[in-house]
Amino acid sequence: MAKKRPQTKAGKQQLKDGEIPVVGAREPCPCGSGRRYKACHGRAAAQAVTELVHRPFEGLPGECDWVALRELVPAATVALTLKDGLPEGVPSVTLATVLPMAWPALRRDDGSVLLALQNDTPSGDLSRDLADTLLRALAAEPGSPVAAQRVPAEGPRLQDVLDPAAAFEPAVHSGFEFWVPDAENATPEVSASLERANGAAIPTTRLAGVDAAYWCETPEKNHLRWVMPHAEEQLLDALARLHAAGTSSLGEGTRLVGSFRAHGLMVPVWDLPSAMGAEECEKPAAEFAERLTEALASDAPLTAEERRARGGLTNRQVTLS
Repeated sequence: MAKKRPQTKAGKQQLKDGEIPVVGAREPCPCGSGRRYKACHGRAAAQAVTELVHRPFEGLPGECDWVALRELVPAATVALTLKDGLPEGVPSVTLATVLPMAWPALRRDDGSVLLALQNDTPSGDLSRDLADTLLRALAAEPGSPVAAQRVPAEGPRLQDVLDPAAAFEPAVHSGFEFWVPDAENATPEVSASLERANGAAIPTTRLAGVDAAYWCETPEKNHLRWVMPHAEEQLLDALARLHAAGTSSLGEGTRLVGSFRAHGLMVPVWDLPSAMGAEECEKPAAEFAERLTEALASDAPLTAEERRARGGLTNRQVTLS
């Protein structure tokens, strides 16, 4: 015979679904059902934690830049605006690509908060993980780093915490001096750490004339990585039309070589000559944006040549997340 489940006492208060706390997987579920937590409310919580959210930054201002700073840009910061304003004693909140010691967040001595974007996260919803870290940093003691932890399955997301009307304006840095308030007078240990981090950073510049396009310099050639908001299938068709027409490059010596997939968006990538800097990319990128807009507006069936071009572009996609 199957074991009888323990009966809930008649007088025991029953918790509502939204009030179920997280307990050990093998402990009795706090809802009073008599089952273990992992077989009761813990099942839905575990599924919510592991389910991958493909576009975690969707709905936030600057979604494409969020993706770029998460995956492509070594050193950058953005001032964040909270929906309910700054708590008392917190003069500012700043998003950073990465923090020293891979801290998820840091409450500085002056009370300001730095939130790291490029850390590993414990669940499948990057937005929820970051919001949880941010809220804990706001409540942390000044001078304290914030560690990673398991995130409540129904906790708030960045879309619930940040002001949706605020601008998202990344500042790309040549190094990580933003880690410390006074880098010039830092201790020898801190200076050595900064030197190591700066030595590993790829020089990167955000273009001014188009959104979410980032030039970067490597030893052999330069690249332009451009995070675009368009639906993948539509964007592939448009790029194929331009590629087949010979108008997908950014000028002489440049070539559209493929794309990344990252957090639900596509990131076309161009190879550039080593002599082509970020400023030289501005005009060609703006002209390409106009050609792309026209190609995106076309609903004509792809020609045989355009289908071959599309197949080639599809084969040269790399998924980052």
